[in-house]
Amino acid sequence: MRVSERTSRLSCVCSAVLIIGSWATCNAQAPTGTSPNPPRIPGQNENGIHVYLRSGLKTHGPGQHDYPQFLADWSKLLTEHGAVVNGSLHAPLAQELDGVAVMVIYKGDAGYMSDAERSVLEAFIRRGGGIVSIHDALCGPDPAYFATLVGGAKKHGEINFTLDANVPYTVTDPVNPLTKGIAGLTLRDEAFFSMTWAANPGIHVLATTVIDATPSAGTHKGEVVPQIWTYEHTLRGGQPARAFVWMQGHSYANFSKPEVENMLLRAIAWTGKHPVDELVDYKPPPAPRRQ
Repeated sequence: MRVSERTSRLSCVCSAVLIIGSWATCNAQAPTGTSPNPPRIPGQNENGIHVYLRSGLKTHGPGQHDYPQFLADWSKLLTEHGAVVNGSLHAPLAQELDGVAVMVIYKGDAGYMSDAERSVLEAFIRRGGGIVSIHDALCGPDPAYFATLVGGAKKHGEINFTLDANVPYTVTDPVNPLTKGIAGLTLRDEAFFSMTWAANPGIHVLATTVIDATPSAGTHKGEVVPQIWTYEHTLRGGQPARAFVWMQGHSYANFSKPEVENMLLRAIAWTGKHPVDELVDYKPPPAPRRQ
């Protein structure tokens, strides 16, 4: 009986030693206060360009200004083309832009910002972050200010747009890789005029359109206005930054046109200071064999 009790006690002591040893080993491998690295995401190119999609709530009629659908579709599309993607329906917080090279803004009236939102955006641009602005993202209360960020902007509330119009492109820089496939393309969309432009530096125009005769165009019918451009600038105290603007996107169906899709993929890469064809030419690695 005594032998049995001693054996039992010895077994308990040994078990306790093993448990304490295991606990110490685990804690040595994972120090207190640290989080383990997340598992690798299948299909994710971990070395790809980091992109943030700034979207917003749906506005306008069916098939128009479908910002949430863009967030859903292009988060998948960009991932398939080798980018690392995040995004939201709200203005990004500073920590959400850590490591991001390009912010794509497809959200109406993005020029309306709080002081905190403006501070985050300017800090992002000062460290060299790029902006891709689509359609009415460049609309707001202070076009002169927003033009300093993307090269041109329009004032909210003014009649400075066509509706359901023909938008034929005339390419003004045919050797630029961003205009590849755009020459001769005509979209059924919306064009903007009465713009406020940045100066010193100004924009580099890639394509213009002739303003179509619509009721809202009025006397601006026939004007030649830039609709696609790039803008390279440096905010005071910051690093050189790039912006790309495509002023169409009123009709969501136009995003699926191959010429437009490839233009935007190239624009995102260029704006993020990556090789311009990096996303267009990306080939995913073969899927691992299942055991």
